[in-house]
Amino acid sequence: MQKLILLALVGLGAQLVDGSLGMAYGVTSTTLLLAIGTNPAAASATVHLAEIGTTLVSGLSHWRFGNVDWKVVLKIGVPGAVGAFAGAVVLSGISTEVAAPLMAVILLTLGLYVFLRFTFQGLPKHQLGKPLRKRFLTPLGLVGGFVDATGGGGWGPVGTPAILASGRLEPRKTIGSIDTSEFLVAVAASIGFIHGIGSENIDYGWAFALLIGGVIAAPIAAWLVRHIPPRVLGAAVGGVIILTNTRSLLRSDWIDAPDSVRYAVYGVIYVVWAAAIVYSVLQYRKHSAEDAQIIAEAEAIAAAGDTPDDKDKTPANA
Repeated sequence: MQKLILLALVGLGAQLVDGSLGMAYGVTSTTLLLAIGTNPAAASATVHLAEIGTTLVSGLSHWRFGNVDWKVVLKIGVPGAVGAFAGAVVLSGISTEVAAPLMAVILLTLGLYVFLRFTFQGLPKHQLGKPLRKRFLTPLGLVGGFVDATGGGGWGPVGTPAILASGRLEPRKTIGSIDTSEFLVAVAASIGFIHGIGSENIDYGWAFALLIGGVIAAPIAAWLVRHIPPRVLGAAVGGVIILTNTRSLLRSDWIDAPDSVRYAVYGVIYVVWAAAIVYSVLQYRKHSAEDAQIIAEAEAIAAAGDTPDDKDKTPANA
């Protein structure tokens, strides 16, 4: 019973972070399951089963607060489901530990870009409101879904920074759309794991405990993301990505840093992260009226739909 209560609390905290920042539910929950001795495939399967419920509630909550772009959900969610099913089948048979450091480098690069751009430049202005194309979202969904299933989490860390970096969708709608599309990913990954390892190897009690905590937190997180300023939210998301992937690299076979080095690096990141958030808050207060106008204009463009001029000016890789 104590373990189930702990799992429920982990699910609550993980969903509160995930629903607010667009990432971390799978990573946090899977890490705990691995720490208590669950094999990687069973841990990822358990988390994804719980995510079927948490992402459904989270998606509905984000939709209720106006945080969802349904075009983005479909364009990234369907290929994400395909990638997740493939990743679940692969993880059921082999380990993907060799690929983890390389993926951490890619995500760390994206995290640094998002962190620096939002902290020092605020809300990206030149692309906001322009459509996100299938040629960008389809491969992003395939990669994100595959990474999510094989790593027990990763849909948010892959999708959220990439879309934020494009500058075409404001942070709250990026997070809401990624969280909502994750429902498709969770369903596909769960089917893949049941096919690969069999339902008897999944602890449904643990999945239910994670689910309960996540369902409680989902509406709260959806409300928070609507009220946190975009500039502050972008700096916070970037910090999460940097910290998570720095930790992965330092603990990987590539570096295998001693505890003293790792803790020193973490300390520096926390200090810089906190300073960046404070700076972002101060800059938001200074430019809040301008940012609000930018968001309103972007929402008006999105509501009006694509125009011929937008299509002609849209880069091929965006």
